This record gives sequence, C-alpha cells and structure tokens, in this order.
Amino acid sequence: MNAPLPDLPGVLALGPPRLTAGFEAAGRLDRRAHLAAHGTAPRLTEDELTRLAEAVSLRGRGGAGFPFARKLRATGSAARRRGVPPAVVVNGCEGEPACRKDAVLLRRAPHLVLDGALLAAEALGAGTLVIGVTRTATEASVQEALGERGLSDRRGRSVRTRVVRLPERMVSGESSALLRAADGGPPLPRGRHVRAAEQGLSGLPTLLSNAETYAQLAVAARLGASRHATTGTPDEPGTLLLTVSGAVARARVVEAPAGTALSYVLQRCGAVPAPQGVLVGGYHGCWLEGTTAAGAVLSRDALAALGATLGAGAVLPLPGDTCPLGEAVRVAHWLAAESAGQCGPCGLGLPALAGALADVVAGGGRGALEAVREAAGAVRGRGACGHPDGAARFVLSALAAFTDDLAAHVLGGGCGRATTGVLPLPAPGGAAGDARVERLAVDWTLCEGHGLCAGLLPELVRLGPDGFPALADAAVPGHLRARVRRAVRRCPALALRLERDR
Repeated sequence: MNAPLPDLPGVLALGPPRLTAGFEAAGRLDRRAHLAAHGTAPRLTEDELTRLAEAVSLRGRGGAGFPFARKLRATGSAARRRGVPPAVVVNGCEGEPACRKDAVLLRRAPHLVLDGALLAAEALGAGTLVIGVTRTATEASVQEALGERGLSDRRGRSVRTRVVRLPERMVSGESSALLRAADGGPPLPRGRHVRAAEQGLSGLPTLLSNAETYAQLAVAARLGASRHATTGTPDEPGTLLLTVSGAVARARVVEAPAGTALSYVLQRCGAVPAPQGVLVGGYHGCWLEGTTAAGAVLSRDALAALGATLGAGAVLPLPGDTCPLGEAVRVAHWLAAESAGQCGPCGLGLPALAGALADVVAGGGRGALEAVREAAGAVRGRGACGHPDGAARFVLSALAAFTDDLAAHVLGGGCGRATTGVLPLPAPGGAAGDARVERLAVDWTLCEGHGLCAGLLPELVRLGPDGFPALADAAVPGHLRARVRRAVRRCPALALRLERDR
C-alpha cells in the first residue's frame, strides 16, 4: 500500500489486441517489429482522415473526450485562413498518478503513436511535430523511434520533429502547459483559455491530442471504418486502454473492446470481490458506489448515464477494509499540493477543500460537511485550467458514493476503519526507490499562532478555527521543497520543522 504505480505495468488484452498487437513477442516494438505487427500506414488526405475519424467516432483519450474530427477540421481551416503551416503535438505527459496507458504506448509501441501523428501532420501539411513526455525512459524510447525513422528537428526536413520533457506533475498534462513548455516557457497552464486549433505552438494552428488518440487513429487508418467496427459498440467502435490499479493483484494496462462490463475487467485483473466503490477516470474522475459499479459498462454513453466519464482511462477499485473518505482525503491533499499556484481558486481553494474534507473525517460534523460543499462550489469554473474542477468533482463524487460512511463520520464516531492508502500516489520527489518522505511538523510548545506558515504554504498549511496551523497529512512534494524550507526558516517562533519518516 501507499506505493506509486510502476512506470511500466504489465499489459492485458481482453480479446484480439489492436493497440497492443505484437506485445506478446517483444518488450518494445522497434521499426521492423512494428511493421511486422501492423503493416505500413496508408497516406490519407485531410478530408479522408477527417471522414475516417468521424466514421469511427474517434474522441480524445486524454480526459475531455473532444471529437478528433472537429479538431482536425478546425486546425486545417485556421491554417488555410491564415496562410501558415500548422503544427501537430502529441501529449504524452500523463499527470495522473493512476495512469500509465500513454507511457506504455510510448515505451512499447512508439511507432504506432508516431504513425497517427505523422498521418495527421502529412494530411494537414504541418511543418512541426512535438511529442511531450515526463519520464526519462519514455523520452529515450521516443527519441530512439525518431532516429529509426530518420526524423529530427533539423532544417530541410518536411516535418521538423522534437521531444519536449516536462516535470512529473499533474499540471504537466494540461494542454496549454505542454504548449508553453514546448515554446520555452514554464510548464504551467496559461492564465486564459486559447484554442490550440487557432493559436497553439508558437502561435500556429495546432492539432493537439494525447498519445492513445494518435495510436487509435493509426489503427483505424489501417483497418478502415468497416473492419474497425467489428469490435466495440455501434456508437463507440474499437477498443480502449485502461490503467487498472488500486485493490487488484497487480496494476495493469488493459486493452478492452468498448462496451465491456467493468466487473469483467476487474475480475480479470484480480480485483477484490465486491469492492465498496470504483474510481473511474482517475483523480479528476468520479466514484461509483459498489453496486452501481457492478452493473457498469465501459462506454462513453453508459458511464455518462451514471454521472461518470472514462476520462484519462484510470480504473481503481476500493476494498471494504479501508475508509473511503480517508482515501479521498489523501488524494485531495495531493491535488491541492499539485496546484500551479497561479490562481486563487486553485492555490487557496483546493487546500481549503482538502482541509474541510479532512475535518469531516475527523468528526467535524455538519459544519465541516457544509464547508466541503462551499469550498467545492467556490473553485468550480473559476480556475485558470481544469484542475480545480477535476479536484472538486473527485471530492463531491466521494460524498455521493459513500453515503453510509459519510453519515458515520458526520453523525457518529466515524466508520471505524483505518485509511490503508490503496490509491497510488507518486513517490515524494520522484524518488521511487527511497521510502523516506519529508513532512511538516509543528512543535506546539513553541507555536504562537503567527500564521506566517499558512500564508507562505497554503497548499500544506491552513489556519484552524483557533488561529493555529493545521497541517495537511501529506508528504512534501519535490516542487514545494524550496518554499517549505523557506517557511521553516521564517517561522518567528522557530516552531515549524521538516521531519523525515518512513
């Protein structure tokens, strides 16, 4: 428990593999193995590619689920209107700690992702292709694949191609953060919403989607719409990739036909029988109560009818021996610490939301519950990116899914179960091999309630009703260490300190 996911989980195909074809024969498909498994990609015009994307109902697989054909059409139209070549960007920056599907594709089938991206680049007449990643091994795999194809960022190439490395953070997966980093700026979301299809990379019209989406495009181009529809559902043909972790025998990336029963996926992954709930969509997703999850089907429309979405493709069952709201508190504190710190609803609102949820679990009663709802309402729709909305959705869905536990914490003495840490979170500082973590601590014999620490570190410290600091029960993430040490140095009473534990 409390362990991060492996960088490269095992892979399971439920039915004939498409995206994962060839995986049984090789750990990584080089150019030759890729062509043996998939064959040569066709060449399609912009109109042909757009009609194909419409015919197979291809949507983005990074979270928002936006129709890919509309992105294609909008990018091409903007490029022609402005008389400039567009750009194509692959978002392989999985910021979700519970997601590894794009990492598996870029590590084991990088040429499939490149096939889809280059199909789009050629159809649009793009001059630049950028692939964004966050992990060293993923970057090396993509660079090797580009070398095998003879692609580079040198002038004279029909498509100048390069890899951009971003830090392993939740906000790195936000599209505008990737675009800013690719242009040499900070890897943080923009403060205003700008459509990438109109003004993306270096101000050019940009087709931006995640790695799985481009891989799906490459498979559909080879199969054609009719053969592509031989699996999946009529409204959602083809397969989908899931990262299944939590209360399972071991974390896996699963390729399954759209429309597969969620219970079957969990059973094949060795999940605990009758989980008390299942988180679908990752830490910006929604909880399904156990009985509801038992009848759920993994398709866009079926999940929407339950008030959920597949999002980034993470699926996490929760066993019955852990406090579900305590698990939600751990993640809520982590989400608060992952704030880019660029806007109040995120930098101040998310710590308040996590703290209020912690108060509910600690027996804060109806007042604490109302504070959770107020904090969630205060951040939704007001952030510079979708992070506050996703965090609020996660917390509110936990309240809706675990009503018996909520009542036990609000009206009684709690649910009686410990929080075992089933939901995976990153290793502090990215040091997966080091079990030691740093946490803030207060010497209460010295603290005088000045409150300076709360002003310097709202992600980890808030002031309680008595005016004294209340610390988040969370490890100090790497990107906050400098500010944490500054807060420790500036404490007027010398009461704040940094401790290491296991």
